[in-house]
Amino acid sequence: MTTTVTTAPLTDAEVRAIRADFPILGQEVGGVPLVYLDSGATAQRPSQVLDAERRFLETSNSAVHRGAHTLAALATDAYEEARATVAGFIGAAAATEVVWTANATDALNLVAYGMGNASRGRGGPAAERFRLTVGDEIVVTEAEHHADLVPWQELAAATGATLRWVPVDDDGCWTAEDAAAVIGPRTRVVAFAHVSNVTGMIAPVEQVVALAHGVGAVVVLDACQSAPHRPLDVGALGVDFAAFSGHKMLGPNGIGVLWGRQELLDALPPFRTGGSMITTVTMEHTEFMPAPERFEAGTQPVSQAVALAEAVRYLQGIGMERVREHEEALAQRLVGGLTAIPGVRVVGPGVGVPRSGLAAFDVDGVHAHDVSQVLDAQGFAVRAGHHCAQPLHRRLGLVATSRASTYVYTTEDEVDRFLEAVAGVRAYFGLSDADARADAGAPVEVGVDR
Repeated sequence: MTTTVTTAPLTDAEVRAIRADFPILGQEVGGVPLVYLDSGATAQRPSQVLDAERRFLETSNSAVHRGAHTLAALATDAYEEARATVAGFIGAAAATEVVWTANATDALNLVAYGMGNASRGRGGPAAERFRLTVGDEIVVTEAEHHADLVPWQELAAATGATLRWVPVDDDGCWTAEDAAAVIGPRTRVVAFAHVSNVTGMIAPVEQVVALAHGVGAVVVLDACQSAPHRPLDVGALGVDFAAFSGHKMLGPNGIGVLWGRQELLDALPPFRTGGSMITTVTMEHTEFMPAPERFEAGTQPVSQAVALAEAVRYLQGIGMERVREHEEALAQRLVGGLTAIPGVRVVGPGVGVPRSGLAAFDVDGVHAHDVSQVLDAQGFAVRAGHHCAQPLHRRLGLVATSRASTYVYTTEDEVDRFLEAVAGVRAYFGLSDADARADAGAPVEVGVDR
């Protein structure tokens, strides 16, 4: 890729050059060209990232922080350089604010279970700020991915705290005003997604941070759908913790990132314990290292960290503002086209409202899994299901939706061909546009598979 760093929108030629870096995108599925529209679940990896991991494994593979031999030193240097690269990418104040995890789910569990340990008296006076008890409140939204809901349910159950949530409207969206009605003097934690993986809604982060910090609450940001797709500056946003995954941003599976303010990380008790994260161990007592090592017990994903750093450099070479602009333009193309198709309901912000580069939709009379299979037969890879957001779908009166999600390698032509394919789905099942118009506005029974 020879993309020059600039603020100008990505041109068709630049997107084609980017696509050439992704070997998997050149294949056919069932005899037709692959159109990959499932990057919101897992992004594809460019040759540069694949080569970086392979090169490390061929030349420097070893356990980190554990040996004095040459390979151990090379591996440790690469591992920590990767941490510094990711820290710079998200605006961290220091590399030590970046903790390697298995994925974003692991990162969010780390925070929730660390708070649970603090609530059991672990961590001493420094962990007092994380202790929850009966009467305290944890606030999430009704739109959360299960990874940012279930850990907080478990923390509430373990501590006696109350889980509250910000409700969504009929489009699956919520506002800062909605959050203000739920966040109160007993709120201790506020956790929400920067960008919804179902609606593409971009959360009012700064306003919610102000509300949460105004009552002394800790803010935990799920950045899975923002870190890969738009500039992310955790310091400027003012959040206290943020989590994202490598596999959603051109990187490998098996690695995620937890960012936290240094003073908070150093005070949070670990929940996964073992080797490498300790200073002193006796038969009666253990002292833990400061962050980030206190959270990195056991053998670490070293080659994955190296590959994730290469993915970061790849994205920086394009420019994250350009990535955002490209995907938001594709999102408007998606939403506008889907909305114009009879019998198709798009969830999330309407046409003209900024959203991330994805669109989840329901085809009247056709289950999302059937929609996906029909599209797959034409080469289109899309997600079908509840996208790990059952409460949101239940609120919208839907069992499942189909979701098309774009990335920096998605072209306008692919979106247009996808829209043509969706327009033919109802006819494939013998449903007419007249049926769609007659059914428009009909109530949908919650929990019923249509």
